[in-house]
Amino acid sequence: MQKLKNITGLLLVIVIFGLGIYLGLRVGPWFGFARSGPRYNTPVLLKQVQSLSQLITVQYVLERTVVWDDPPSNLLSMLGETSYNHVLLLAHGIVKAGVDLSRLGPDDLRVEDTKVIIVLPPAMITDAYLDDSQTKVIERKTGFLRSFDKDLEQTVRLNAVDDLRRAARSGGILTDAEARARTQLANLFLQLGFKEVEFRSSQGLPPDLLNLTPRENVEKPAP
Repeated sequence: MQKLKNITGLLLVIVIFGLGIYLGLRVGPWFGFARSGPRYNTPVLLKQVQSLSQLITVQYVLERTVVWDDPPSNLLSMLGETSYNHVLLLAHGIVKAGVDLSRLGPDDLRVEDTKVIIVLPPAMITDAYLDDSQTKVIERKTGFLRSFDKDLEQTVRLNAVDDLRRAARSGGILTDAEARARTQLANLFLQLGFKEVEFRSSQGLPPDLLNLTPRENVEKPAP
């Protein structure tokens, strides 16, 4: 009889232990006892990243001297440069570039445990304009027998902006913007508890895997 009681007690302990494990796995997350790590699935994280919208990450300040000669379209052209309307402009401008994260789709971001895989949209120039306080017309001439062209300066300014945009592009602003966007996103993913992020290129370049550690891959705030 005593032996039967011992067996019954042992079975009861096993059942209670098993029930405790089951309830811990099923009910624990409701009370905040889930395993440590990020609690983001793919749709939730995608929505949070998309909310950053247009991530402007790089700004170039450029200065160019623009020479604009406007020859006449009639017989006055026979007079040569004396008939040209002429503007010499010192253009001081700002060009901004970044990554538009609102363009991310469901196939561009995936969560795998503590790892994020993301396909970044290509960086693009988001704005370019002249700083009117520092942009100056150095020289202006009206050609011989030519009328004053009130729109000529505006035409020169528009062309100066295009020139600054091309100069920024050739100077590497898009590469800088993408690198900066990756750093800022790595900061975000680290704060959310992720351990790794794999950046993939929409242009077929090799993937770039980062181990998210506060010292190496996260940008320190400026003093």
